[in-house]
Amino acid sequence: MFQKLLDGALRRLVVQGCLTVHHADGSTAVFRGEPGPEAAFRIHGAGSVRRLLLNPALAFGELYMEGAIEPVGCTIGEIVELLVMNHWQGGQHPVDQALSMLRQLRRRIDQLNPASRARRNVAHHYDLNGRLYSLFLDRDRQYSCAYFPTGLESLEEAQALKKRHIAAKLRLDRSGLEVLDIGCGWGGMALHLAQDWGCRVTGITLSEEQLAEARRRAAEAGLSDRIRFELMDYRDWHRRVDRVVSVGMFEHVGIVNYATFFRTLRDALKPDGVALVHAIGRMSGPYNTNPWLAKYIFPGGYSPALSEVLPAIERVGLWVNDIEILRLHYALTIAEWRRRFAANRDAIASLYDERFCRMFECYLAGCEFTFRHGDHMNWQIQLTRERMALPLARDWMHDAEQAAPRPMPVAAE
Repeated sequence: MFQKLLDGALRRLVVQGCLTVHHADGSTAVFRGEPGPEAAFRIHGAGSVRRLLLNPALAFGELYMEGAIEPVGCTIGEIVELLVMNHWQGGQHPVDQALSMLRQLRRRIDQLNPASRARRNVAHHYDLNGRLYSLFLDRDRQYSCAYFPTGLESLEEAQALKKRHIAAKLRLDRSGLEVLDIGCGWGGMALHLAQDWGCRVTGITLSEEQLAEARRRAAEAGLSDRIRFELMDYRDWHRRVDRVVSVGMFEHVGIVNYATFFRTLRDALKPDGVALVHAIGRMSGPYNTNPWLAKYIFPGGYSPALSEVLPAIERVGLWVNDIEILRLHYALTIAEWRRRFAANRDAIASLYDERFCRMFECYLAGCEFTFRHGDHMNWQIQLTRERMALPLARDWMHDAEQAAPRPMPVAAE
């Protein structure tokens, strides 16, 4: 019975391309829509069919991690691409539709993220073995969307250009400006602002692994007198600075905390201060986080629509001076991460195990194709406290970016 019901659900889901499913009983079902990509997988175990039917968004990734879903004549990336593409082309799994409505109702609870939970959530993903990230990120460990002006840049070039692009929007028009970097990662942005723009930077993170590596890098670069890194929640910052930057951290704030985040940012800025927030968003309006992603990769995480972000900014009285949308830049970034992960898969398996590798493959593929075929994008919002903190016309950002020396990317390992 469960197998027939699953076949019916998949028949409604696949509206483009062709999906072939080899069932545990030896039968094969083919689901074909309009011309498009093709993929196939084998299901092991009758219980797997029941799980796929009753909670597909969670079960698919879990079953692949367990080896109960096995690609046939293709890769897991090709299967994920086909499924993601069909989801966004209007194909529907009726059970997942109902579960999505329930997730929507409880998402405020799932994203409460008080300081104690926020630290646990960060540790879940960012306090993994540091060598893992060196095996698929660029050497600067920029774990956020790169910037591809032409789409032909290498990952190292695009990540260096991302840092310059963001720095230019901060209007770093004099040496010695003090910058707060909220969610500083492994320190790459702080190092760039200090080395190339003459800033004094404080980076804050909740990851002990990132903190140790960022401090090591600052000392190695001889910049410990201009950069400091602290293990600190953004809500604990109570001092004014000239500039605030936050890259790839806002996704972990939680919708119930947006006003708190922007109030903290406002209070951290001097009257003529400038802030730049870079985050993942969605263009199709408020939704919820995929349950598998929330359980295994980013607990408490959510990529918001701008319609959820801007009201919080308005409530705290900040000026939105500029919004830029980066559409396919993250798809290009993650495609390169996937390539490097695959090239170093054996080394990563030696750090963890096969199950971990399968988890990360599913995660990276799902993210890439949601940016490539779905509603995800990146946004950058430039904020000030005062309306006259920046020039009247926005040309100055382009001029500042072009006048800055073209950054030298950190060489690939």
